[in-house]
Amino acid sequence: MAEVLVYVDHVDGAVRKPTLELLTLARRIGEPVAVALGAGAADTAAQLAEHGAVRVLTADAPEFAEYLVVPKVDALQAAHEAVSPAAVLVPSSAEGKEIAARLAVRIGSGIITDAVDLEAGDEGPVATQSVFAASFTTKSRVSKGTPVITVKPNSAAVEAAPAAGAVEALSVSFSEKATGTRIVSRTPRESTGRPELTEAAIVVSGGRGVNGAENFAVIEALADSLGAAVGASRAAVDAGWYPHTNQVGQTGKSVSPQLYIASGISGAIQHRAGMQTSKTIVAINKDAEAPIFELVDYGVVGDLFDVVPQLTEEVKTRKG
Repeated sequence: MAEVLVYVDHVDGAVRKPTLELLTLARRIGEPVAVALGAGAADTAAQLAEHGAVRVLTADAPEFAEYLVVPKVDALQAAHEAVSPAAVLVPSSAEGKEIAARLAVRIGSGIITDAVDLEAGDEGPVATQSVFAASFTTKSRVSKGTPVITVKPNSAAVEAAPAAGAVEALSVSFSEKATGTRIVSRTPRESTGRPELTEAAIVVSGGRGVNGAENFAVIEALADSLGAAVGASRAAVDAGWYPHTNQVGQTGKSVSPQLYIASGISGAIQHRAGMQTSKTIVAINKDAEAPIFELVDYGVVGDLFDVVPQLTEEVKTRKG
């Protein structure tokens, strides 16, 4: 069976959930070969093997931490040359999409971004995408070269499938451009104790109807009761009520959780583009004609300041 390269997103050896989802999808089209780079790369092997990686190619060098993107592209290109895979899968983060695009240009291949599903096809992997602000679902495949595909988080359930996970050193020669952009400082993001927005199984978002930064405490309380991430519409972010890093939408982050709760969000196309692939959508809005109600599974017409606190208390009561 053909091998499929899977780029590993990890933090000091701790593999992030989107990579485990990629391994599940990779097994549909071949045998997963994981590529782990940077500090702690070798420590990822056990977890990757547990989820189907037949081999784990590792490389560590200062360049991966000191410079932006290009050293990782060099390494992934080296892995591509060593393996000759049937496809290359990369998580659909901002960095992941840049790595994938640069790799596709280098190897002369087509690229598909933000896939939400993947299946084997007679002429290569077939990717499902949600396009035109999530108004249409399409199926497509790369017709030239090795398919390079980025996959949105929460597109597949993580499934354990123990494999050998043999660790092999990957030899990487860095290009002249690898040291073009140096990272001169880092500021750790303050932890909220909540899940990462793009990876969360549940997202609770607030919009213009929240009517102020101080009122986002209502949204946060519901999110915390559910163990959810907090999102915000562009209107709320532009008003300075919540950080831009939490914006859900076409110019923010795209999410696809099991449950999405929109409170005080009208449902403009910009916002819908970032959350329409959510599995179950619930909207709370006092305007019965709000566009958001056109795509929800459950809608509540009411004042969010009445509804959300009651919902929070009910969740807490049922959790016991």
